[in-house]
Amino acid sequence: MIKTYLYQQENQEMTVNIPLKDVHQHLKNPENLLWIDIYDLQNRELYEIAKLFDFHPLAVEDCLHDSPRAKMDDYEDYKFFVFHALRYNEESDNEITTLELNVFVGPNYVVTIHKHKLKWLGQMDAICSRHTKYMKNGADLLLYALIDGITDEYFPILDRIGIRIDELEDEIYDEGVRGVTEEFLALKRTIILIRRVILPQRRIFLTVDGNWKFDIREDNRPFYKDLIDHLERIVDSTETFRDLVNSALDTYYSIINAKSSEKLNVLTLISTIMLPLTFVTGFFGMNVPLPYQDSPIATVIIFLLLIILTWGMWKYFKKNQLL
Repeated sequence: MIKTYLYQQENQEMTVNIPLKDVHQHLKNPENLLWIDIYDLQNRELYEIAKLFDFHPLAVEDCLHDSPRAKMDDYEDYKFFVFHALRYNEESDNEITTLELNVFVGPNYVVTIHKHKLKWLGQMDAICSRHTKYMKNGADLLLYALIDGITDEYFPILDRIGIRIDELEDEIYDEGVRGVTEEFLALKRTIILIRRVILPQRRIFLTVDGNWKFDIREDNRPFYKDLIDHLERIVDSTETFRDLVNSALDTYYSIINAKSSEKLNVLTLISTIMLPLTFVTGFFGMNVPLPYQDSPIATVIIFLLLIILTWGMWKYFKKNQLL
């Protein structure tokens, strides 16, 4: 599926679904801006678009295969970007999946290529079909709008992760070992994946000695500074969540160890109390003649001795805070 959006400077209007054969005619005016969005395309269609704009074969190859990290390649006449959106499904085995977005940015055109539906691009479709707000100030502003929308979708995911961490911190005192541990490990995998995705994207927009890595109009630079702020907030949140999960997991293991030690102490005390009782009963239960073994008073005395011995040991352990 190929959709086209053309902003014409002369009449300041939007035109959608223009024929691809007329692309170069419209791009002759440097004030015009063309956005081509390509979704779930076949290889043949991609090569046709690449031939139309003379895209480099390596960039085309990156569009055909998923890239593990975000990047920016400079091809003189245009820039090629790889970004990643996130899809979050808490009930799935893989809570987080990455959705790749490839973007070609030229002087007055933007070409986006993606294999999966992206929520924000669907909203951009509705906006750009009717309004010029994202198209009238150059390709760099359109690029900002695309990436900022994808970035903003990270925040609800981070909010949900924060809530889950709070819930787990309340559950670590009474949940079973297996369930809580699996929840913590799932959260750690999720946070690691978000960091692996967001850190390279942040590096694309960081300035070097105050200079941007690609051309940005002076009027649009505040938008990119705001985008960097959003990316920094995401990175800071993932670092905070990572520390919270590690601390909560350490606390949980400490609680488990403390409970295990407490149970072991109880068993040890029981064994300690039973040891002299077993000795006394075993001694008087030997099959050898003993003094007063036929006297009923001896049985009562031995029984009372066992009770006194047990009570004495219990008092001693309690006094010394061993019980």
